[in-house]
Amino acid sequence: MPDFLVALRPHTVWEKTPVKLFCTVEGNPRPIVKWYKGGVPVDPLSAPGKYKIESKYGVHSLIISRCVVSDTAEYSAVATNQHGTATSKAMVTVKRPSGAGESCQLGLGPGPVPHLTEIHPSKLEVTLLERFPVSFGVEGSSISLTCSMVVVPDLPNVPPLAQWYRDDTLLKPSNLVEMSVGGGAASLTLPQLAKDDEGLYTLRIFTKDGTAEHSAYLFVSDAPAAVKGAPGAPMSVKAYDVNSDYVLVAWKPPNTVNEAPITGYFVDRCEAGTDSWVQCNPAPVKVCKFPVSGLGVGHSYYFRVRAVNSAGISRPSRKSSKVTAIDAAESQRLQEPVIKIEGKYDIVIKDDDLEGYVTLPGEPTDVHASEILKSYVVLSWKPPSPRGRAPLWYVIEKCLAGTGAWQRINTAVKLHSPRYPVFDLQDGQKYQFRVFSVNMYGSSEASAPSEPIQKVDEDGVPSAPGKIVATRNTKSSVFVQWEAPQHLKNLLGYYIDGRVVGAKEWFPCNHKPFRHNRFVVHGLIPGESYVFRVQAVNIFGLSEESQESSPIAVEPALATPSAPYGITMLSCDGSSMTLAWKKPKHSGGSKVNAYYIDKRDADTLVWKEVNLAAVTERICTVDNLTEGTFYEFRIQAANLAGVGLPSAPSMPLKCEAWTMEEPGPAYDLGFREVRGQSLVILWKAPVYTGASAVTGYFVDMAKKGSSEFVTLNGDPVSHRYLQVTGLEEGSSYVFRVRAVNSEGVGKTSELSEPVCAKALPGTTEIVAGVDEETGDVFLSFEACEICETSKFEWSKNYKPIGDCPRATITAKGRTSRLTFTNPDKDDLGRYSVVVTDTDGVSSSYTLTEDALNTMLELSYAIRHPVVPLKHNLNYEILEKGHVRFWLQAVKLSPSVSYRFIVNDKAVTSGEGQKISHDVASGVIQMTVDHFTRANEGTYTVQINDGKAKTQSSLVLVGDAFKAALKEAEFQRKEHIRKQGPHFSEYLDFTVTEDCTVMLTCKVANVKKDTAFHWYKEDDEIVPETAPNVMSGSCALPLPLFSRKDQGVYKAVLSDDKGKDTSVFDISGKVFDDIINAIARNAAGASASELVMQCTPEGIRLQCYMNYYTEEMKTVWKHKESKIASSEKMRIGGTAEMAWMQICDPSDKEKGHYAIEISDGVTTHTRTFDLSGQAYTDAYEEYLRLKAAAFAEKNRGRVVGGLPDVVTIMEEKSLSLTCTVWGEPTPEVTWFKNEQEVASNEHTRVTFDGGKFASLVINKVTTDDSGKYSINVRNKYGGEFVEITVSVYRHGEPIPEPKLGQPRQAQPVPPKSPAPAKTPTPSKPQTPAQSAKSPTPA
Repeated sequence: MPDFLVALRPHTVWEKTPVKLFCTVEGNPRPIVKWYKGGVPVDPLSAPGKYKIESKYGVHSLIISRCVVSDTAEYSAVATNQHGTATSKAMVTVKRPSGAGESCQLGLGPGPVPHLTEIHPSKLEVTLLERFPVSFGVEGSSISLTCSMVVVPDLPNVPPLAQWYRDDTLLKPSNLVEMSVGGGAASLTLPQLAKDDEGLYTLRIFTKDGTAEHSAYLFVSDAPAAVKGAPGAPMSVKAYDVNSDYVLVAWKPPNTVNEAPITGYFVDRCEAGTDSWVQCNPAPVKVCKFPVSGLGVGHSYYFRVRAVNSAGISRPSRKSSKVTAIDAAESQRLQEPVIKIEGKYDIVIKDDDLEGYVTLPGEPTDVHASEILKSYVVLSWKPPSPRGRAPLWYVIEKCLAGTGAWQRINTAVKLHSPRYPVFDLQDGQKYQFRVFSVNMYGSSEASAPSEPIQKVDEDGVPSAPGKIVATRNTKSSVFVQWEAPQHLKNLLGYYIDGRVVGAKEWFPCNHKPFRHNRFVVHGLIPGESYVFRVQAVNIFGLSEESQESSPIAVEPALATPSAPYGITMLSCDGSSMTLAWKKPKHSGGSKVNAYYIDKRDADTLVWKEVNLAAVTERICTVDNLTEGTFYEFRIQAANLAGVGLPSAPSMPLKCEAWTMEEPGPAYDLGFREVRGQSLVILWKAPVYTGASAVTGYFVDMAKKGSSEFVTLNGDPVSHRYLQVTGLEEGSSYVFRVRAVNSEGVGKTSELSEPVCAKALPGTTEIVAGVDEETGDVFLSFEACEICETSKFEWSKNYKPIGDCPRATITAKGRTSRLTFTNPDKDDLGRYSVVVTDTDGVSSSYTLTEDALNTMLELSYAIRHPVVPLKHNLNYEILEKGHVRFWLQAVKLSPSVSYRFIVNDKAVTSGEGQKISHDVASGVIQMTVDHFTRANEGTYTVQINDGKAKTQSSLVLVGDAFKAALKEAEFQRKEHIRKQGPHFSEYLDFTVTEDCTVMLTCKVANVKKDTAFHWYKEDDEIVPETAPNVMSGSCALPLPLFSRKDQGVYKAVLSDDKGKDTSVFDISGKVFDDIINAIARNAAGASASELVMQCTPEGIRLQCYMNYYTEEMKTVWKHKESKIASSEKMRIGGTAEMAWMQICDPSDKEKGHYAIEISDGVTTHTRTFDLSGQAYTDAYEEYLRLKAAAFAEKNRGRVVGGLPDVVTIMEEKSLSLTCTVWGEPTPEVTWFKNEQEVASNEHTRVTFDGGKFASLVINKVTTDDSGKYSINVRNKYGGEFVEITVSVYRHGEPIPEPKLGQPRQAQPVPPKSPAPAKTPTPSKPQTPAQSAKSPTPA
C-alpha cells in the first residue's frame, strides 16, 4: 500500500512569487500520484504555464508559478496502486503587499496582513530567461538589447539593480544610451548607432546569490558612403591635453577592405551651442592624432574626423565629448593651498595670494617636445613662477641648433597655453626653442633653450600579425586566433576580414579595432567555407595583411548530443514493448549514430541496460518483460564525440497486452517545408494495427498552449503526410495524428513539438530546369544552411527515392540536383528534399505535365542545337538597284562558318556579288550588284557555329521574283534620275487655312537656269508667281476648288543635266481626299449654326462656313431621315454657305432639321428646331413674302419699247410706242409735263389689245418739247416711265439730249425684308422687266 515518507508541508508566500509542493512516496508496485486543489484535480493544460507536475525517483512535486490570491487553497497529493490509496494535504496561503489591493485573510484570522520589510534590490532572486543574441546594426540606425527575467519577489517599486557594460566599461544613461529595467525585462537602447558602439555588451544583475550575467557581441557596420568607394568613418574621437587655447585630438582609423587606402584625415571643430563645423587642418593629416590650437579661452567645443582616400571623403565620425578650453594648471594654482596653518581657525594661503605684488612674470622652464612626428612637433613648458595676477601669454622663438639666430614663430596669435604645435620645420635640421612670458607690464627673460629637436621619421604601422588559425565554434560562427605582430608599435587593436572560399571580395568581420588576438566571427552562413586574415592597427594606419587562414567550414564544435525525449509506447504484447522517441534537440555537431536504452521497474532505482549493441533507429522493441509490471525507460544518444546524457525517465508504462480492435498511435511526427502560412506534416504508421489494416489518418491541430484541437481533414488521408495551409505567420502550433481502420479511430499519437509558422532565413525553393550543356532535365535545390554531416534526402510523394534507375542524385557544396534519366509521364508527381542535421531546411516541387513538356522541348533543343535566328533569309532592294540577301542570328561566335547556295550551286564573293557577316549583330549577307532575270531561283544559307547548325532558304520565283526585279529596276532608274534635276518629293496637295488647294513638290539638284513648268491636260499653266526652284519647293494654287479642277496635272523640271516629271491625277479617290481636306478646313468648327431665312417660295435653312462646294459630303436630315433634293425640298449652296429650302411649307415640314458635314474622318452636325412658335412665325413671314412677290409679279409695268430721250426736228411725226403687261390688264395714261394727254388730231393716244400703248404726235413743233411719261397700273400696282422729247428747227444743230430726273416710285414695303445678298432659288420665267421705276397701284 502507498506510504508518504515525506509529507506535504504548508506554505505562505507573497503574490506573484512561485511555490513548490513536494512529497516522497513508496509502494509496490510504484504508486501513481495525482494532485488536487480544494478537492478538484489540477490540470496543467487548463492554465498553460501555471502548473508544472514532476516525478523523479519517487519524489513528486507541484510547482505553481506566479501565485495570485485565488491560489490560496488546500492542496493534496493522492498516491494509488493496486493495494490502496494514501493522501497528504497542505495549506498554501498567498499574501498581497499592503497597498496592492485587498489582502487575503483566508486562513489568517482577522486583521490586515503585516507590511513587508524593506527589500534591497540585491536581495531579490533573479533568473534570466530570454537573452539578447549576437546582434548586427548599421551606423545611423537604432537597436535594443533586452533580457527577460523572473524576479522573486516581483515588486513594482523595487526593480532589480542592473548594470550594462561595453567591453568591461560601465555605461551610464545619456542621449546615446537609454536603459530601463522592470516589467520582467532589462533593456538597453542605442538610438543612434555608430561604430563606437561596437563591442561586447554585458548585462549584470545583482541578486541574493551574487550576480546574474549575460554577454553578447554587437557589430555595427558602416553606413553607405556618400561617394562610392569612399572609406568608412573614423571612430573613438577623443580630446587630450586640454589647455586654454590648445587641445590634442586622437581617433582610431576605419577598416579598409575593398576600398582604396586612406591618404589622410580632416579634423573639424564645432563650438558648443552652434551647428557650424569648421575644418581645422587645410591639408589631410596622415596620423590619427592632430593638435588643434587657436581655441577661445573658456569656450567649449566638439570635434569630429573625416577620412580621405582617392575616391572621396567619408562620412564624419561621431562627435567627441564636449571639452572646454581651460588651463588646468592655472585652475590648480588659483584653488589649491600652498600654506595651511591649522589651529582654532585654519589659515589657508594660496599661490595667487603670494604673487599679489608681482608685476613682471618669471621665465618659463623645462621647454621640451612632448610630441615629435614627421608632420609636426608639439612644444611644452612649465608656466613661470612667480607669474603675477595679470593675464599672461607666451612668445616662442626658434633657431637652428648652435647658431643663436633666434626668430619669433607665433607672431599672429597670443599663446595662453603652455603648448604649441610647430609645423614648418625642415627635414634633417635640428632646432632649439625658447619661450618668454609676457603680461601687461612687460616680458620676462627668455627661458633656457630646449635640447636640439629634430623631426623624426614616423615609427610606422605595426608588422603583420603572425599565424592565423580558425576553428569551429557554432553553426554560424568561427573562432579565429592569431599570433601578435613582432613589432607592436603602440598597437590599437586588430581588424579581421573574411572571404568565402572561391569568392574574390573580402568582407569586414569587425568594424572597430579589437584589442585581443582571438575573436569570434559571427553572422556566417552555416555550412559555407571561409578563409580569414588579420591586420594590426595603430595611429599610423593598418599593417600588411597576415597570411590567410586555412579554409574552414562553418560547423558547430563537436560535443556529445543532448538527451532524447518524448518516449512513447507503440505496442505491447504482454512480454515486450515497442518504444519510440524523439531525436536530441542538439546533435553535438556530429550525426547521432547510436541509441542506448535502459529500463527499470517503476518501484526500484536501479537501471538495467536493454541493448549492448547500438540501436540506429528511433524505435526499439524491449523483450523479456513481466506482464502487469510498470516499467520506466531512459535513452542515451551517441555520436562521434561520445555518449550523451540520458533522457528523463519515461512515465511508468504498464506491460499489458493490447487487445483493442482500433489501431495504435502513429509516431515520429515531423515537419518539412515550414513557411509563413503553410507546412507539411509527416508521420510513421502505427506498429499496432488492431483488428484490420490501417486505411487512413486524421490530423488535428491546435495553437500552442490551447487544448482546442481542430481536425484538418474531413476524410481520412491514405498517405502519411498532409500539407497544412492557412497558418498565421509567427504563430506556433502542435499537431497529433489518429489512425483509422475498419473498426474505428485508434489511439492519438503523442503531441508534436510546437512548430512556428515561419520560414528559415534565406529559405529557397526547388528549381526545375534543363542543363545548358547536356540537356538533362533536373530539379535543383540550394540549401540556406548545411553542415559537414548534412545529406540531401530526396523523395517522391514523400517516399524516399534512394537508388532509382529513373533519376540520379548529386550534391556539390550547398546544392543538390536530381537529374531525370529519361523523363516521361511516370515521373510526374511531388518531389521533396530535406537537408539532414539542419533546423528543418526542406522544399518541394510538383512536376506537372505542362512543365515537363516545356523542359523536354528545351532539352531537345540543347541536345540537337541549332543556331537561333532572329530573322530568316530575306531580301531588300538597295539604292542603285542592288539586292541584299540577309539573315540575322541571335548570336554568332567568331568561329562561325557559312555558305550561300543559289539554285543548288555554292557562290562566293567575287565580281558582281559580295558576301560578309558581322559577329556583333549576327547578320550574314550577300549583295548582288546587278539583279537580272538570271537571278531567279532559290537562295539558301547554311550556318555552322560550333556544335550548332542551321539553314534558311528563300524561294524567289514567279510573281515574287517579278516584283523584286521590278523594284530593282525602279531603284536603278531612280539612281540615274537623281543624277540630274529631280523631284525629291513628287506632287502632292495641301489645303491652306483659306481653303485654297495647293499642289506642292520639292526639287533637288537644281541650279538657277533649271526650268520649271506646270501643265493641266498637257496645257501649260502660267501661275501669277513664277516658280523658284532654288527655294527647293514649288507650289500651284487652285482657289475655290471644285469639280471643274479635276484633271491630270504635271510638273516638268529640266536643264542641261536632265529632265524629270511629276504627274498628279486629281480624280477619283484623290479628288475625294482633297474635298475631305477642304471640309476639315472649311467646315467642322468653322460651320455656323443653322439660320432660318424666309422667301416667297418657302422657308430656307442656311449654314455659313469658310468655303462650300457641292462636292462636299453634306447630308440634310429631317427628323433623323435623310432629305433628297426635290421640288418640295431644294438643296443647294454658294461659296459661303449651304442651304436647304422647304417650298410651300405645310405642317408636315415641322420638326428637327440637321446638316451633317463629313471630312472623311469626323462628322460635324448643326441643327435647327423648326416647330412651335418658330414655325408659326416663319410660316406667317413666308405667306407675307409670297403675297408681296405675287403682287410684284402681276402689277402693271412697261415691258419695253420706250427710249429715255427723243430728239426730233419740226414737222416730223413722233411715235412713242411700248409694250405693257399686267394681270389683270392695266390701265394706261400718258402725261406731258405731268399733265394728262388727251387724244386729238395732233396727239393721238392708242392702247391696242391690252398690250401695245402708243402716243403719236403729228408734225411736231417746238411746243411739243417736254417731259412725257406713261403710267401703267392695275390693282397690284404699276409703273411710271418718263421720256424727254426735244424738238429743234430745221437748220439748227441737234441739241444735246438732257435727261430728266425720273421720280422713283417705291413699292409697298414687305413685312420682313430679305437680306440684300440672300440668293433666291430659281423660279418660272416672267416677262422681262424694264429698268424703270415702279409705281404703286
